[in-house]
Amino acid sequence: MKNMKIMVGVLLLILAGCSSSRITSSWSQADTAPKKYNKILVLGLIRDQDRSICEYMEKHFAEDLKGLGYNAVSAQAQFGPKAFENMCEKDAVDKIRSNGADAVITIVLLDKSKEQYYVPAQRQVYPRSVYYRRFGGYYTTVWERIYTPGYYVTDTRYFWESNLYDMNTRDLVYSVQTESFDPNSSESLGHEYGKLIVENMVKKNVLAKQ
Repeated sequence: MKNMKIMVGVLLLILAGCSSSRITSSWSQADTAPKKYNKILVLGLIRDQDRSICEYMEKHFAEDLKGLGYNAVSAQAQFGPKAFENMCEKDAVDKIRSNGADAVITIVLLDKSKEQYYVPAQRQVYPRSVYYRRFGGYYTTVWERIYTPGYYVTDTRYFWESNLYDMNTRDLVYSVQTESFDPNSSESLGHEYGKLIVENMVKKNVLAKQ
């Protein structure tokens, strides 16, 4: 049992170091060179109950864009949490452009779902020659196999979409869809998401280091 606990602990440490987010699809305008924007607004369009997630995602996304040399700001930090709520398209565009932003990248939570699954008890497998040799070893091993209970785990899955728009033309320049699996925290999710999308935009030749 002691060895089993050690193995489980090591596995958890390994999983903690892995990203919980992955890109499922992405698109960018064909034959476009990276454009230099004067100011990029990161705008989260997320329901009130997920507003804390929105704050972290905007913040980290803006910081990752700054890491490329862009002047990027979070919409919540710039305007407050409900500045764009129930605003018509014209007013939203005017608000963004009046603040000097010539590009906006959105963060939209398309869906969130919870999935429950059963994890069988973790059992070590010994060669028969090891635990059959003596009654004590056989008795303990078989007893643990029969009576060690499994457990249920609930995972939360987030489905995201981000679009980059050129506010001078209002055209879509880049779009990406991602999936996040049960992140450790809102902050870790924001950090992972921003880094993942910015790296993909560089790879797709949408943005470049300034």
